[in-house]
Parts: sequence; structure tokens; C-alpha cells
Amino acid sequence: MEKDIVEKIKANPDYQELVSKRTSFSIKLTIAMLVVYFAFILTIAFNPSALAVPLSEGSVTTIGIPIGMAVIAFAFILTGIYTKRANGEFDDLANKIKESIKDN
Repeated sequence: MEKDIVEKIKANPDYQELVSKRTSFSIKLTIAMLVVYFAFILTIAFNPSALAVPLSEGSVTTIGIPIGMAVIAFAFILTGIYTKRANGEFDDLANKIKESIKDN
């Protein structure tokens, strides 16, 4: 019985759409985060003087601090974007799949 339900779900076009959209969206967000993170890390590794510029004359804080904080904020923003889409479009598709399985 359980295998039948799994096969029905896998054969459902809405399920295939959900998996495709979710995977594609996750990969895009992952690539965006990796690009931002590795750009920051590679800048630290190969051009640390670019991040060592003080924010203002006589300031101890360098430009690297707010840029590092921006990288962290970017991760939170991407998480929010994914959560918003998951709670909207992805949940709607999942509910549609559940309803179609209940009907059978």
C-alpha cells in the first residue's frame, strides 16, 4: 500500500514540478551565497590591503568589518527569500499533491 502511494506521488506532474523548481531555486541561492562568500575570503587571502582601508581618517575600524557583516546579512536575506517562497509556492504545490493523492 505504501509503495503504491510513493509511486503515485512520484508520477504526479505537480510533484515533478515541485522537485524541479525547488532544486533549481536552491542551487541558484547556493551559488549566489558561495560567490559572495568566496569573493570575500579570496579578497582576504590575496588582497588583504583592500579590506584594510580605514572607514574614516584616524578610524580603527576598516572597511572589511562592514563587508564581513554584509556577507552574514546576505546569508540571512537568502534564507528569508527561500523561506518566503517555500511557504508560498512550494507549500501550495505540496498541498495540491496531497489533495490529489487523497482523492485516489
